[in-house]
Amino acid sequence: MVLRWVILAIYLAAMIGIGVYYRKKTANVADFVLGGRALGPWFTAFAYGTSYFSAVIFVGYAGKFGWAYGVASTWVGIGNAVIGSLLAWLILGRRTRTMTKHLEAKTMPEFFEKRYNSKMLKTVSALIIFIFLIPYTASVYNGLSRLFEKSFHIDYEYCIIAMAIFTAIYVIMGGYKATALNDFIQGIIMLIGIVAVVAAVLNQNGGLTGSLDAMGAIPDSQGNTGVYNTLFGPDPINLVGVVILTSLGTWGLPQMVQKFYAIKDDKSVVTGTVVSTVFAVVVAGGCYFLGGFGRLFEENVDGAPKDGFDAIVPTMMDSLSSGLFALIIVLVLSASMSTLSSLVLTSSSTLTIDLIKPMMKKDMDEKKEVRIMRIFIAVFLLISVVIAIYSLRGAKQSTMIISNLMGISWGALAGAFLAPFMYGLYWKGVTKAAVLASFICGVGITVVHMLIFTFGLVEVKTTVWHGLNLASPVNAGAFAILFGLIVVPIVSLVTKSKDEDKQVTEKVFACYSEN
Repeated sequence: MVLRWVILAIYLAAMIGIGVYYRKKTANVADFVLGGRALGPWFTAFAYGTSYFSAVIFVGYAGKFGWAYGVASTWVGIGNAVIGSLLAWLILGRRTRTMTKHLEAKTMPEFFEKRYNSKMLKTVSALIIFIFLIPYTASVYNGLSRLFEKSFHIDYEYCIIAMAIFTAIYVIMGGYKATALNDFIQGIIMLIGIVAVVAAVLNQNGGLTGSLDAMGAIPDSQGNTGVYNTLFGPDPINLVGVVILTSLGTWGLPQMVQKFYAIKDDKSVVTGTVVSTVFAVVVAGGCYFLGGFGRLFEENVDGAPKDGFDAIVPTMMDSLSSGLFALIIVLVLSASMSTLSSLVLTSSSTLTIDLIKPMMKKDMDEKKEVRIMRIFIAVFLLISVVIAIYSLRGAKQSTMIISNLMGISWGALAGAFLAPFMYGLYWKGVTKAAVLASFICGVGITVVHMLIFTFGLVEVKTTVWHGLNLASPVNAGAFAILFGLIVVPIVSLVTKSKDEDKQVTEKVFACYSEN
């Protein structure tokens, strides 16, 4: 226990030290939000990866989907690497950097405003980001508190509050530069930690072969054995939904695509693509592969883990040596604090640049703008802490598990933004009406799903939702993403852009010929 506390204290002190160091090096809004658009490929790749994978993945998703699909859950990690990292960088990386630099856009709402010549789209997208980043932040706290409660025997409420304070300190002080350096350090810890953990956990059941044999001996709900150690598991259809949401979903998340805004040049994009993909293979692949063996560590009670899905991975970790458990704590803390810092920075910059600043009667100078962002970081963290504590304590705990919170957030954000953002980088024909339609569909599907399945406020007597297999917020989120990819081109083809908008679009796309 002493070793765990010492390692934790050293880690937290280093994170705060980096924030203090960069405080004086953050002179303006571009520095605070994007690091001056001067970050190299390794820093950007690690910032992308560490923002992608947090306690949500390690504790929540790896636990729940490892339980549901067994070793086949590793496909989710592979999808995260190939679709969520490799293809995201190849398809979005260079064009995002080029167009956002040309437009001088620092946030996703600013991109929508300048790309589609619409202040209304900026305001609507900013509100969506602020509202739906909160449940994702709460899910990160949820995952962290589970592991800390198991390791240090500290009440989860105090864990959540402490992590919020530490995250606020180094993000408020150092902005994006401090976050990027922390992400790089945290990424190295994650790479080392996940390899060590997978090896240690498998070793407890006779290595890889012994662990696979043990998983194969576990019967499914119909009493069949040899299911949880197979290539595609017991339910490949629902597994595809998880892959789509967690992999393709990153293409529409503001905290993820804004990493491309900050990268230095096209050459850095190439290097960043390779580094980010390798990082995802190790971390995401390792997390889901590890979670696939959860049934060997948690008792099955009526088809569900005895202590809940979010307790599976902490239970697995509890059997490790004290030194390795300390490494796990730092691993999950690293992953989570990097994600938290990215989330709060995205939310505060969006609120300040896209909502508060346009409402000011007088021009807001750079120092005041940064000051307001720092205030909203604290506000955003406070709201997400309250939701996280409620989700763990309240009567709705069974519906507010980590995977559900993340499904709500990613479904709304990626469902609303992915299609208009990606198509907008490549196709001049996207119209304002199509963008707004995507916003409405992404948020609408998510909100209706929440009312029906999360809060039970609306009783559904039809079999439509269940027939489409959308009872799960994960599948509903995946559906919202795919639906947006269809809606945007259809609406764009049946609506027209004004001549003024067409002229703006031509000027926007000139950036590719100039680059």
